[in-house]
Amino acid sequence: MDRGSPTEIEGTTIHLNIAELDPSLRQTRSGPTIFEPQNSIDNRDSSNADSVSLTRTVVQAPEKKLTLFALRLAVLEKAATGLGTLGFIWATVVLLGGFAITLDKTDFWFITIILLIEGARIFSRSHELEWQHQATWSITDAGINSFRAIQISTHFIVKTVKAVFRPIRAARISGRHSREINGSMCQPSRRGWNQTKKPTRSWTTTDVPIFPHAKWVFLSRNVSKLLYWLQLASAITCVVLSSMKLTKRNYGEVAKGDTDKKNREEALTIFYCLALAEALLFLLEKAYWEWKVIYCKLLDEVNKECELGPSGMVSIRRFFYDAYSKSVYGTIFDGLRMDMVSFGMDLLASNSPDEQLIGARILRQFAVSDRFSEDTLQKIGITISVMERLVEMLNWKDPEEEEIRWSAAQILSQLAGKKQNSLRVAGITGAMESISSLLHVVRSHIGGAGDEISEKKIICDNENYGFWTFNHLGLLILKKLARDHDNCGKIGNTRGLLPKIIDFTHAGERMLKDETVTPSQILTVKRSLQVVKMLVSTTGTTGKQLRQEISEVIFTVSNIRDILRYGEKYPMLQKLGIEILTSLALEENATERIGGTGGVLKELFNIFFEQGNRENRNHVRTAAGEALAMLASESKNNCHRFLRMKVLEKLIAALEVPLLRINAARILRNLCTYSGEDCFEKLRGVNVAAPTVLKAIMREENKLQEVMVGLAAHIFKFMTSQEASTMFERAGIQEADLAGALIQILRKHHYPAVKVPRIRRFSIELAIWMMKDKETNIQTFKDLGMEKELECITETTSELESFNIFSGTVGLSRHSTTIHSLVETAMSLLADK
Repeated sequence: MDRGSPTEIEGTTIHLNIAELDPSLRQTRSGPTIFEPQNSIDNRDSSNADSVSLTRTVVQAPEKKLTLFALRLAVLEKAATGLGTLGFIWATVVLLGGFAITLDKTDFWFITIILLIEGARIFSRSHELEWQHQATWSITDAGINSFRAIQISTHFIVKTVKAVFRPIRAARISGRHSREINGSMCQPSRRGWNQTKKPTRSWTTTDVPIFPHAKWVFLSRNVSKLLYWLQLASAITCVVLSSMKLTKRNYGEVAKGDTDKKNREEALTIFYCLALAEALLFLLEKAYWEWKVIYCKLLDEVNKECELGPSGMVSIRRFFYDAYSKSVYGTIFDGLRMDMVSFGMDLLASNSPDEQLIGARILRQFAVSDRFSEDTLQKIGITISVMERLVEMLNWKDPEEEEIRWSAAQILSQLAGKKQNSLRVAGITGAMESISSLLHVVRSHIGGAGDEISEKKIICDNENYGFWTFNHLGLLILKKLARDHDNCGKIGNTRGLLPKIIDFTHAGERMLKDETVTPSQILTVKRSLQVVKMLVSTTGTTGKQLRQEISEVIFTVSNIRDILRYGEKYPMLQKLGIEILTSLALEENATERIGGTGGVLKELFNIFFEQGNRENRNHVRTAAGEALAMLASESKNNCHRFLRMKVLEKLIAALEVPLLRINAARILRNLCTYSGEDCFEKLRGVNVAAPTVLKAIMREENKLQEVMVGLAAHIFKFMTSQEASTMFERAGIQEADLAGALIQILRKHHYPAVKVPRIRRFSIELAIWMMKDKETNIQTFKDLGMEKELECITETTSELESFNIFSGTVGLSRHSTTIHSLVETAMSLLADK
């Protein structure tokens, strides 16, 4: 048989349970269970649906400040370059070309010097940005060097500062060996993250020694500083020389009638004005640059708004240089089209480890930020190449690439939280295998014999790699992907993934009772149980296959048993484990495995009959009751196990307990139905529950009334007519009153009700027993209009009333007797009178 269980999956939207506000409402407002169908919209999908906000807050991108700054600088740069080009042409064509022989000696040398230094400045300017780009790849300097140090201080000073702080930083890092992981924002150890992977077959541009005997001077990251100072010196020299000439205007004497020198003074004045204007514009640009960057700390401000942290300064500098370069070398508006997310995506696709790291850092921070996550995830989600790159990075196990891999896993965990994106992630070839690689579980193979299982070992963190963090992220991604039905099938079809997930559900006595256990260990068990719960609650053929495969893993049930036995301090873990058992019980083979695993049934009954009234345990006790009812359904062996445990009296007493009575009634009904005739004498003790059941039928309604009517129809089968009359007397209820209550139930439910799909069936069954027990009851039902109600039922029957349990909107475990047969039997009894 294939019987599925709808489960309530936690999603991104917060749902307030009214029953939590008033404990008295918990019995009447319980959520959907396997004993009733769900709405046509699956909770699994609705909980994972993207939330739609009617009023979306527009968040200004902080990087717009940088692109605007780059635009303004580019305007000044292009203006200065234009004036410089015009001055160069004027000097070469007009002055040196037309007045070269007639120029005064000082003018000739001034013009020559200005042209040379301006040529050098233009050359250095054209290459400065290229060197500045390379200078930004000093990843290890992030957080130690400020932008001022990058621009002004020498490499020697930087190296000295790094040498001073390195021992302190190393001591701080070594003191973080034992760390706590909270939620999905857990970070692996950052030991070694300042050592990025270097290419083995090519140079790293930041470390290229241009001259072998002056490496510290001629490192490529220092060349930009040399060019920077060269430009300043050139501009200042140009200002000084031009100002001197424009002030003195001593261009030499022009003899009367000398036409060759007629326009020399005007030509020189124009040249010196152009040179002065060009140099002043350049110095204005540099002054504006220094004021915004050094005084106003624009880059630090944007970095803070982007929430990138100390290492984010490298990303911000690189982004700014790229925007500035595009505005200078292209149109001035090219830089305005840049944004940090696209910038990070471009870097992620690079072949440079440094660029990959910066891109991963940017996308990770924007993906987890409350302000920027929505737009970021949307942009990443529609770029398949980026998603494929992120999936590929999950397989990078080099310790030097640990942060890149961690960042990729963080981004994918955020992407998987959106339904459409989760489908895209799972649709990438090899995605599940890559996610599986995040789970570090090994079994030591000590031999080739097949009569033993190798010992399981979950790899924890060491000083070089944070395995535990990747375990958490892998389970988190799987948990979010498992919200979709199709993804569950892919998870199940991934080789070796299910056993890995189940290995993480292991929590022995030592862990569950240890006072010093870390929250990260409990979180691992919780997430693995959540993943398993989602998989076993999948509907359809996929769910059937998953339940079979999971139940066949020999550690599944025993791991849950340990949680039930020793996990009293962790009710959430117990509830998840119980819900897994409930869903597994939808398969006949799994039901037998659960019942045959020593101690499972005992622990479930211990939880169900738990003494005390602790609020945090109520949901666990309710789940245990549902699991026991499922395990007793259509399982003769489990029913016999229940009876051997001598729990009948406790179940009867539980009918008086508001928290337990619904599930206690279900368990008793299944025991009466499926135990078989050989247990008739053992079940006769259930007769004493008749008064309680009759009172509940008369006083209660909805779900509790349904289960009590169903139980009553079977309890009276273990009584003689005289014993039944005695039970009616003890309850203080006349049989005619019960008949009237049944008629009222049928009139109330003209159509099958989703919340109580079996109440009409149970009512007819009880009415049939009453009419068979006493002929006087037949006339009573006739007088009450039973025939009319039965005719109405004949016209309104549906498949909803044909099943005992449900998987979503699919009925499972069909009743052996159809409701039409019951109606015909009742009609024939009424006709005989």
